[in-house]
Amino acid sequence: MKSIIVWDIPTRLFHWLFVLSFTIAFITAEFESWIAVHVFAGLVMFGLLAYRLIWGIIGSRYARFSSFLFAPGVATKYLLDSLQGKSDRYIGHNPAGSWAVYFMLLLGLGISVSGLPLLSGGELWEEVHEVLSYGALTVVVVHITGVVVSSMLHRENLPRAMVTGRNKGEESQGIRSSRPISAIVLLVLLAAFSISYWNGWDSQSQTIKLPFIDQPLSLAENDEGDEHEEDDD
Repeated sequence: MKSIIVWDIPTRLFHWLFVLSFTIAFITAEFESWIAVHVFAGLVMFGLLAYRLIWGIIGSRYARFSSFLFAPGVATKYLLDSLQGKSDRYIGHNPAGSWAVYFMLLLGLGISVSGLPLLSGGELWEEVHEVLSYGALTVVVVHITGVVVSSMLHRENLPRAMVTGRNKGEESQGIRSSRPISAIVLLVLLAAFSISYWNGWDSQSQTIKLPFIDQPLSLAENDEGDEHEEDDD
Protein backbone atom coordinates (compact mmCIF):
# COMPACT_ATOMS: atom_id res chain seq x y z
CA MET A 1 0.00 0.00 0.00
CA LYS A 2 1.05 3.60 -0.59
CA SER A 3 -0.03 7.03 0.58
CA ILE A 4 -3.15 8.09 -1.32
CA ILE A 5 -5.52 11.06 -1.17
CA VAL A 6 -8.78 10.01 0.49
CA TRP A 7 -10.37 13.20 1.81
CA ASP A 8 -10.71 16.26 -0.42
CA ILE A 9 -10.06 19.74 0.96
CA PRO A 10 -13.76 20.82 1.17
CA THR A 11 -14.57 17.73 3.26
CA ARG A 12 -11.68 18.43 5.60
CA LEU A 13 -12.59 22.11 5.87
CA PHE A 14 -16.19 21.24 6.67
CA HIS A 15 -15.11 18.74 9.31
CA TRP A 16 -12.87 21.08 11.28
CA LEU A 17 -14.97 24.22 10.79
CA PHE A 18 -18.03 22.30 11.96
CA VAL A 19 -16.12 21.11 15.04
CA LEU A 20 -15.00 24.69 15.73
CA SER A 21 -18.42 26.30 15.22
CA PHE A 22 -20.22 23.66 17.32
CA THR A 23 -17.67 24.00 20.12
CA ILE A 24 -17.93 27.79 20.18
CA ALA A 25 -21.74 27.71 20.06
CA PHE A 26 -21.90 25.14 22.87
CA ILE A 27 -19.47 26.99 25.15
CA THR A 28 -21.06 30.43 24.66
CA ALA A 29 -24.66 29.21 25.04
CA GLU A 30 -24.92 30.12 28.74
CA PHE A 31 -23.20 33.51 28.56
CA GLU A 32 -25.46 36.46 27.71
CA SER A 33 -22.47 38.69 26.95
CA TRP A 34 -21.41 36.25 24.22
CA ILE A 35 -24.81 35.95 22.55
CA ALA A 36 -23.59 37.54 19.31
CA VAL A 37 -20.77 35.00 19.07
CA HIS A 38 -23.20 32.18 19.89
CA VAL A 39 -25.61 33.19 17.14
CA PHE A 40 -22.76 33.70 14.68
CA ALA A 41 -21.34 30.22 15.37
CA GLY A 42 -24.81 28.70 15.06
CA LEU A 43 -25.48 30.34 11.71
CA VAL A 44 -22.06 29.31 10.42
CA MET A 45 -22.82 25.75 11.48
CA PHE A 46 -26.13 25.90 9.61
CA GLY A 47 -24.41 27.14 6.47
CA LEU A 48 -21.74 24.46 6.73
CA LEU A 49 -24.39 21.77 7.00
CA ALA A 50 -26.15 23.07 3.90
CA TYR A 51 -22.82 22.99 2.05
CA ARG A 52 -22.10 19.44 3.25
CA LEU A 53 -25.47 18.18 2.06
CA ILE A 54 -24.70 19.51 -1.40
CA TRP A 55 -21.14 18.19 -1.28
CA GLY A 56 -22.45 14.80 -0.26
CA ILE A 57 -24.01 14.59 -3.72
CA ILE A 58 -21.46 16.28 -5.98
CA GLY A 59 -18.26 15.83 -3.98
CA SER A 60 -15.40 13.41 -4.50
CA ARG A 61 -15.62 9.65 -4.02
CA TYR A 62 -15.44 9.31 -0.23
CA ALA A 63 -17.31 12.56 0.45
CA ARG A 64 -20.46 11.33 -1.30
CA PHE A 65 -23.20 9.82 0.82
CA SER A 66 -23.42 6.96 -1.65
CA SER A 67 -19.96 5.80 -0.53
CA PHE A 68 -21.00 5.20 3.07
CA LEU A 69 -24.58 4.00 2.95
CA PHE A 70 -24.41 1.14 5.44
CA ALA A 71 -27.43 -0.61 6.93
CA PRO A 72 -27.81 -0.55 10.75
CA GLY A 73 -27.06 -4.26 10.87
CA VAL A 74 -23.74 -3.75 9.10
CA ALA A 75 -22.80 -1.00 11.55
CA THR A 76 -23.75 -3.21 14.50
CA LYS A 77 -21.63 -6.07 13.16
CA TYR A 78 -18.71 -3.71 12.69
CA LEU A 79 -18.98 -2.58 16.32
CA LEU A 80 -19.15 -6.17 17.58
CA ASP A 81 -16.17 -7.15 15.45
CA SER A 82 -14.26 -4.13 16.76
CA LEU A 83 -14.84 -5.26 20.34
CA GLN A 84 -13.22 -8.55 19.35
CA GLY A 85 -10.37 -6.76 17.58
CA LYS A 86 -11.14 -8.14 14.13
CA SER A 87 -13.12 -5.46 12.28
CA ASP A 88 -12.46 -4.88 8.58
CA ARG A 89 -10.51 -1.81 7.47
CA TYR A 90 -12.24 0.83 5.33
CA ILE A 91 -10.56 3.53 3.28
CA GLY A 92 -13.40 6.03 3.79
CA HIS A 93 -16.01 6.06 6.54
CA ASN A 94 -16.47 2.70 8.23
CA PRO A 95 -20.06 1.49 8.93
CA ALA A 96 -20.10 2.75 12.53
CA GLY A 97 -18.48 6.05 11.61
CA SER A 98 -21.00 6.55 8.83
CA TRP A 99 -23.86 6.44 11.31
CA ALA A 100 -22.06 8.95 13.50
CA VAL A 101 -21.97 11.23 10.45
CA TYR A 102 -25.69 10.71 9.82
CA PHE A 103 -26.59 11.50 13.43
CA MET A 104 -24.37 14.58 13.55
CA LEU A 105 -25.85 15.96 10.33
CA LEU A 106 -29.41 15.38 11.52
CA LEU A 107 -28.77 16.72 15.02
CA GLY A 108 -26.86 19.69 13.60
CA LEU A 109 -29.79 20.56 11.34
CA GLY A 110 -32.18 20.13 14.27
CA ILE A 111 -30.06 22.42 16.43
CA SER A 112 -29.91 25.06 13.71
CA VAL A 113 -33.62 24.92 12.84
CA SER A 114 -34.69 25.01 16.50
CA GLY A 115 -32.32 27.91 17.13
CA LEU A 116 -33.72 30.15 14.40
CA PRO A 117 -37.11 30.77 16.16
CA LEU A 118 -35.19 31.80 19.28
CA LEU A 119 -33.88 34.82 17.38
CA SER A 120 -37.43 36.23 17.32
CA GLY A 121 -38.34 35.25 20.87
CA GLY A 122 -39.71 31.77 20.21
CA GLU A 123 -38.87 30.44 23.67
CA LEU A 124 -40.90 27.26 23.14
CA TRP A 125 -38.00 25.91 21.09
CA GLU A 126 -35.40 26.60 23.75
CA GLU A 127 -35.69 23.23 25.46
CA VAL A 128 -35.64 21.36 22.14
CA HIS A 129 -32.56 23.34 21.13
CA GLU A 130 -30.79 22.42 24.36
CA VAL A 131 -31.70 18.72 24.25
CA LEU A 132 -30.49 18.40 20.66
CA SER A 133 -27.25 20.17 21.56
CA TYR A 134 -26.48 17.72 24.36
CA GLY A 135 -27.48 14.87 22.06
CA ALA A 136 -24.94 16.08 19.51
CA LEU A 137 -22.29 16.34 22.23
CA THR A 138 -22.96 12.70 23.14
CA VAL A 139 -22.54 11.62 19.52
CA VAL A 140 -19.27 13.58 19.34
CA VAL A 141 -17.90 11.76 22.39
CA VAL A 142 -18.93 8.36 20.97
CA HIS A 143 -17.44 9.28 17.59
CA ILE A 144 -14.10 10.32 19.10
CA THR A 145 -14.00 7.06 21.06
CA GLY A 146 -14.66 5.12 17.87
CA VAL A 147 -11.92 6.99 16.01
CA VAL A 148 -9.40 6.17 18.74
CA VAL A 149 -10.39 2.49 18.83
CA SER A 150 -10.32 2.16 15.03
CA SER A 151 -6.94 3.90 14.84
CA MET A 152 -5.50 1.46 17.35
CA LEU A 153 -7.01 -1.63 15.71
CA HIS A 154 -5.76 -0.79 12.24
CA ARG A 155 -2.57 0.99 13.33
CA GLU A 156 -3.34 4.22 11.52
CA ASN A 157 -3.84 7.84 12.52
CA LEU A 158 -7.38 8.73 11.43
CA PRO A 159 -7.35 12.29 12.87
CA ARG A 160 -4.16 13.03 10.93
CA ALA A 161 -5.79 11.66 7.78
CA MET A 162 -8.58 14.22 8.19
CA VAL A 163 -5.90 16.94 8.36
CA THR A 164 -3.63 15.83 5.51
CA GLY A 165 -6.31 14.07 3.46
CA ARG A 166 -4.01 11.08 3.02
CA ASN A 167 -4.14 7.47 4.18
CA LYS A 168 -2.63 4.13 3.19
CA GLY A 169 -4.27 2.22 0.36
CA GLU A 170 -4.02 0.94 -3.17
CA GLU A 171 -3.38 3.56 -5.83
CA SER A 172 -6.74 2.81 -7.46
CA GLN A 173 -8.52 3.64 -4.20
CA GLY A 174 -7.33 7.26 -4.08
CA ILE A 175 -9.24 10.25 -5.40
CA ARG A 176 -7.85 12.17 -8.37
CA SER A 177 -8.21 15.71 -7.04
CA SER A 178 -8.44 17.45 -3.68
CA ARG A 179 -10.95 19.91 -5.21
CA PRO A 180 -9.13 23.13 -4.15
CA ILE A 181 -11.44 25.44 -6.14
CA SER A 182 -14.51 24.16 -4.27
CA ALA A 183 -12.65 24.73 -1.01
CA ILE A 184 -11.91 28.33 -2.01
CA VAL A 185 -15.60 28.86 -2.80
CA LEU A 186 -16.48 27.62 0.70
CA LEU A 187 -13.97 29.97 2.33
CA VAL A 188 -15.13 32.94 0.26
CA LEU A 189 -18.76 32.32 1.23
CA LEU A 190 -17.77 32.00 4.89
CA ALA A 191 -15.71 35.19 4.77
CA ALA A 192 -18.52 37.12 3.05
CA PHE A 193 -21.06 36.02 5.63
CA SER A 194 -18.69 36.80 8.53
CA ILE A 195 -18.06 40.33 7.28
CA SER A 196 -21.78 40.90 6.69
CA TYR A 197 -22.73 39.56 10.10
CA TRP A 198 -20.28 41.59 12.16
CA ASN A 199 -20.96 44.74 10.13
CA GLY A 200 -24.61 44.32 11.06
CA TRP A 201 -23.94 43.83 14.78
CA ASP A 202 -24.68 46.79 17.06
CA SER A 203 -23.20 46.17 20.51
CA GLN A 204 -24.92 49.23 21.99
CA SER A 205 -28.47 48.16 21.18
CA GLN A 206 -27.63 44.44 21.16
CA THR A 207 -29.24 44.05 17.73
CA ILE A 208 -28.12 42.27 14.61
CA LYS A 209 -29.06 43.08 11.03
CA LEU A 210 -28.83 39.85 9.08
CA PRO A 211 -28.51 39.98 5.28
CA PHE A 212 -31.61 37.81 4.74
CA ILE A 213 -33.93 39.54 7.26
CA ASP A 214 -35.36 43.03 6.79
CA GLN A 215 -35.69 44.12 10.42
CA PRO A 216 -32.83 44.12 12.96
CA LEU A 217 -33.17 41.37 15.57
CA SER A 218 -32.68 42.07 19.25
CA LEU A 219 -30.40 39.58 21.00
CA ALA A 220 -30.81 41.20 24.41
CA GLU A 221 -32.57 39.35 27.23
CA ASN A 222 -35.99 40.66 28.27
CA ASP A 223 -35.50 40.02 31.98
CA GLU A 224 -35.63 43.70 32.89
CA GLY A 225 -38.85 44.22 30.97
CA ASP A 226 -40.42 41.22 32.70
CA GLU A 227 -39.37 42.53 36.11
CA HIS A 228 -40.96 45.93 35.40
CA GLU A 229 -44.19 44.24 34.39
CA GLU A 230 -44.21 42.25 37.63
CA ASP A 231 -43.60 45.46 39.65
CA ASP A 232 -46.49 47.19 37.92
CA ASP A 233 -48.77 44.28 38.79
